[in-house]
Amino acid sequence: MTRTYSFLSKASTRGLAGNGAGRKTGMVVLGAVGLAMAGCADQSGTGTLPAPTEPKAATSHKIGVLLPLTGPNAALGHELLAGAQLALAENGTASTPGQTSALQMDVHDTAAAGGASAAATAAAQAGDGIILGPLTAVDTAAAASAAQAASLPVLAFTSDVNQARDGVWVMGITPEDQVERLVATARKEGRQRFAAFLPDNPLGHALGNGLLASCRDQGLSTPAIVYHTSSPASITQMMRELSSYDTRRADAQPGGNATASASTPATTADGTGTAPEKDLPSDLAAALKDGSDKPAAVSADGATQTSATQKLSPPPFDALLLGDTGLGLKNVIGALAESHVSSDSVRIMGPGLWAAFATKLGALKGAWYAAPDPSSRQSFVTRFMARNHHMPRPLADLSYDAATVATTVAHATSKGYPTSALTRQEGFAGVDGPFTLLPDGRTRRALGVFEVLGNGGGAKLLVPATTKAAVSG
Repeated sequence: MTRTYSFLSKASTRGLAGNGAGRKTGMVVLGAVGLAMAGCADQSGTGTLPAPTEPKAATSHKIGVLLPLTGPNAALGHELLAGAQLALAENGTASTPGQTSALQMDVHDTAAAGGASAAATAAAQAGDGIILGPLTAVDTAAAASAAQAASLPVLAFTSDVNQARDGVWVMGITPEDQVERLVATARKEGRQRFAAFLPDNPLGHALGNGLLASCRDQGLSTPAIVYHTSSPASITQMMRELSSYDTRRADAQPGGNATASASTPATTADGTGTAPEKDLPSDLAAALKDGSDKPAAVSADGATQTSATQKLSPPPFDALLLGDTGLGLKNVIGALAESHVSSDSVRIMGPGLWAAFATKLGALKGAWYAAPDPSSRQSFVTRFMARNHHMPRPLADLSYDAATVATTVAHATSKGYPTSALTRQEGFAGVDGPFTLLPDGRTRRALGVFEVLGNGGGAKLLVPATTKAAVSG
């Protein structure tokens, strides 16, 4: 079901009910949908086939929007729609020689019969020049074929980088982007040996792939990556193996070969110099010992750990990427303490999801995560609330950004949305900071690096938001 909006007439967005058919939330897709092309035989009797022709680029400035407006994701779909509407209300006129007209928004329900594929086909038939959406990776894969057949660029709201390709841009903040920012910053701090301890799920594998790519691109050694299950016992054992705990402990015994001191990089990220050495991984162990000064900790199997006054050599990495949240993260923190992996010698890093509960990360004091600077969002929040009378959900940022791209390019071009204009070098001004669309379908966003303060203090912005070009040198 579709409806066209002109933002000079302030048309209402209500009443967009489809057939009510529910669809499950799309999960991450690790492949792309192939584009099937069919030709018709020449009926002239000559027995030859007509030469294939490339689809002509869309020339319209009409903006197609693909979102779930009915079904279980309807509330989120309408939230994203509100974000796009705000962008068009603020900047929704296009000028051509001799006239000024309102940009039109053509909305299609991906939860209606036929799903995202049918919605994309309807957008092409309606003469839309660009598609904003769909919401999920599954819907993006389904819509891509019809959109690409009609040469319609797609600005999808997923963060699954596997959906990125020529003509289909992933607007979400990807795990790969976050890791790239963290690795670049840690490298500037002097970190050279990276490792990862990640959950065996789509997020964990995306983070792991990002670490592999970032280390390769920045000339670092191939990182050691372990994907763990949810079992606490398994997490403890796998962390011991990754950190070479048994070897380090044996070497620390009388007559062992390891040196007692733990080395740290020469400088910290903010240039303040080397952090002082400590006898204990106190930031992590304190969380498990309730802040007490017990001389030893007890592991899950009841065995007494290494003496509190005994120092182990550092693990075989100086930067460790984690990916867990919730109970899984609690278990990982316990495993870090038992394996004597601490911020004295290792820079702990994690996903941007940590920003939502940074005040509860006291056991990871000094850890980093990459995320947009929240101060950049304040103006958008104020304007969104004035129009919609509630706080915007974070995903509304993406739809506003996508609509900003569409309106900006419509102002700059006389026909359609050419790739050269979408991937312009100067990028676009987004809700959470500047961003650039890359030719391969990825979106490069400005991300800051935040450091966990501990003691319920949340996190502080350690390194201001910037894009890859500013940090990869």
